[in-house]
Amino acid sequence: MEEMEEELKCPVCGSFYREPIILPCSHNLCQACARNILVQTPDSESPQSRRASGSAVSDYDYLDLDKMSLYSEADSGYGSYGGFASAPTTPCQKSPNGVRVFPPAAPPPPAALAPPPPPRNACLTCPQCHRSLVLDERGLRGFPRNRLLEGVIDRYQQGRAAALRCQLCEKAPKEAAVMCEQCDVFYCEPCRLRCHPPRGPLAKHRLVPPAQGRVSRRLSPRKISTCTDHELENHSMYCVQCKSPVCYQCLEEGKHSSHEVKALGAMWKLHKSQLSQALNGLSDRAKEAKEFLVQLRNMVQQIQENSVEFEACLVAQCDALIDALNRRKAQLLSRVNKEHEHKLKVVRDQISHCTVKLRQTTGLMEYCLEVIKENDPSGFLQISDALIRRVHLTEDQWGKGTLTPRMTTDFDLNLDNAPLLQSIHQLDFVQMKVSSPVPAPPILQLEECCTHNNSATLSWKQPPLSTVQVEGYILELDDGNGGQFREVYVGKETMCTVDGLHFNSTYSARVKAFNKSGVSPYSKTLVLQTSEVAWFSFDPSSAHADIIFSNDNLTVTCNSYDDRVVLGKTGFSKGLHYWELSIDRYDNHPDPAFGVARIDVLKDAMLGKDDKAWAMYVDNNRSWFMHNNSHTNRTEGGITKGTTVGVLLDLTRRTLTFSINEDQQGPVAFENLEGLFFPAVSLNRNVQVRPGSGSLQQGGTFPAVGRGDLAVTLPLMLLSLQ
Repeated sequence: MEEMEEELKCPVCGSFYREPIILPCSHNLCQACARNILVQTPDSESPQSRRASGSAVSDYDYLDLDKMSLYSEADSGYGSYGGFASAPTTPCQKSPNGVRVFPPAAPPPPAALAPPPPPRNACLTCPQCHRSLVLDERGLRGFPRNRLLEGVIDRYQQGRAAALRCQLCEKAPKEAAVMCEQCDVFYCEPCRLRCHPPRGPLAKHRLVPPAQGRVSRRLSPRKISTCTDHELENHSMYCVQCKSPVCYQCLEEGKHSSHEVKALGAMWKLHKSQLSQALNGLSDRAKEAKEFLVQLRNMVQQIQENSVEFEACLVAQCDALIDALNRRKAQLLSRVNKEHEHKLKVVRDQISHCTVKLRQTTGLMEYCLEVIKENDPSGFLQISDALIRRVHLTEDQWGKGTLTPRMTTDFDLNLDNAPLLQSIHQLDFVQMKVSSPVPAPPILQLEECCTHNNSATLSWKQPPLSTVQVEGYILELDDGNGGQFREVYVGKETMCTVDGLHFNSTYSARVKAFNKSGVSPYSKTLVLQTSEVAWFSFDPSSAHADIIFSNDNLTVTCNSYDDRVVLGKTGFSKGLHYWELSIDRYDNHPDPAFGVARIDVLKDAMLGKDDKAWAMYVDNNRSWFMHNNSHTNRTEGGITKGTTVGVLLDLTRRTLTFSINEDQQGPVAFENLEGLFFPAVSLNRNVQVRPGSGSLQQGGTFPAVGRGDLAVTLPLMLLSLQ
C-alpha cells in the first residue's frame, strides 16, 4: 500500500487529491489546483471564434491542441502565448512531485489605471503531459469528477495506522481532535477554534471523535456519479467513440447521438477484465523485479564475502613473498659472512707468515751486526761466506709478492636487485575475463635468423592481417639433444639472441604470442646448427678498465703494474676445445696467468685468486697451477718473448691441461670441471699477448680447435623449418 501513495497525490500541490477531476488526457487534478493554474486566452483564440472563422476543430480534438500549446516539453521553463509577441512570460515552477506546473497569470491592473481587458476564455495545461486544454463556457465543470479516485484515497487513509491528521493545517498537519459530520472535515483543536467556532449556524453541526468519524465515513453511501452536461441525470451508458460514460439525454440531444454506445455495466465488467489481464502481466514483471532485487542483494553479500576472502588470499601471497625474500636475505648474508671469514683468514695467515719471517730476518740482522763487531779476522772469515749467502737468501725470500696483500679489503659482491624490483613494480592482478581474442601464432623470419659460434639470433613477426593486440612473446629452445623445450626469452621484442649454447649441436626453436586473453599456438619449429669450431676474440665489455685492446681485440696488454683479467667473448659448456696464445712482449719477469674462468671472476687480481678461475701462472723459470688462491704442481718451464701457451679444455672428461711450446706442463691440471667457462688471461703492463702463430685468424677472431687440428674452417649454418 505504501508504494501506491504517489498515485494518490496531486502533481501540483503534492497532497492527496481533493475533489479530483479527470482531464481529457486521462490525468487528474484537484479542482482547486486546476483553478489556480488556469491561463486566460483572447476571445479570438476561443473554440467559438475558430468555428466562426471556418475552422473545423471538434470540441474533443484536444490532441491537436498540442500543436498550439503555450508550454511544451522543450521549453526551458518560460513560455508565452505565441499569438501575442508582447505577452509577458510566465515562469515555470516545480511541484512537490517533481513535475512542472504553471501558475496563473498576474492579476489585471485596477480599472482606474488601465483600460478594461478584452473578453477572455480559460486555457488549462496539464502539469504532467503539458497538453493545452481550452475550456468551454462551463469552465472546470466540464471535466468529470473522479469519485472512484476519491474512494480509493478514503480507503487508503482509513487503512493507515497513523493517527488522523487535521485537514486545515497549512504546514505540518497536527493530529486531529474532532471531525464534523456535516462538513466532513477533520480538525485539530486550534483549527476548530479558528475555522469551526461553536456559534451561529456551525453550532448545530455534530462534532465526533476522529475514530468515530472514520467509521461513519466508511459506512456512508457513495455518491452516484452524474453527467457533467446534465447534472440531474446519472450515467447509464458508455460511449465507445468518446470513451466516457453518458446519460440518456446525451444520446437524444447531445453530441453522442450518432456514436456507438454500450451498457454501462457491461463495459464496466469488460474494462475490469482488461485491467485485470493487464495487471497479470505487470504483476509478472513486478515479481521478476523482486527476484532480481533479491539476486542483487545476494550479490552484494557475495561481493563482500569474496572481498574478505580475496584480501586474505592477497595478504597470504604477499606474506609468502616477504618470507621468501627474508630466506634469500639470510642466504645472501651467509655468503657475505663466508666471504668475510675467508678474507680475514687470508689476511691473518699472511700476517702470521710475515711476522715469523720478520722475526727471523730481525734475528739474522742482529746476529750479523754482532759478528761485524768482532775483531778476529780469521774467525770472521770462517763464517762470513755463509752469513752472506743467508742474507741474500733471506732477501730473496722478501721478493715480489711477499709484501703485497693477498686479499683486497673490498667485498666484490654486487647484489643484482634490479630484476626483483622490476618484478615487484610489475606485480599486478591477472585479468580473469576474456576481453579480446587470443593472438595468432607468430611467423619466424627465416632470412633474419642465424647462428654464430654458440649463439643463435632469431626473429619473428605477427601475421600481416592480424589485428589482435599482442602484449609479448615467449621464445623456447630445447636442450640441443631433442629434449624438452624451455623458455629463454619473455618480452615485447621481436628479435632475440641466445648465448651459451653447445657447439656442434642441433637446436629446435619456437615462439608464441600472448595477451590478457591467453596464449597463441606455437609457431612452426625452427631447426638450427651451432658451429663445430669456436671462434672468439677478447671481450672489452667484461674486461677490467686497465686492459688495452688492439688488432681487432685479438691483442691485449695493460696500463697497470697490477694484474688485470680479460675474458674471451665465447663461453664453452660442452665438447673439446684448444687454443694457443703467444707472448708478444715480456719485460721485467712478470707472472701472467692463462686458463678459464666464470663470467663473474674477479677482474682486478691475478687469475686463480678466487674460486671463479682455473689457471696456470708462469714466470721466466717455473709455472704453477692455481685455483681459489691455492698453488699446486710446481713445474719447471718458464716463458719468454715468443713463447706459445696452449690451453686444452675437455668438457667431455671435465679436465683442463696446459702446455708451453707444445710441452705439456705436468699431469692434468684440474678435474671435475662443469658449467660454462670462458677463455681468460691475467697480465700487467710488462706483458702483451696475442693469438699463437699456429692459430688460424679470420675476421677478427681466432679458433679454439681440437689439439693438432689448426687448419679449420667455419661450417655452414643449417637453418630449416619443421
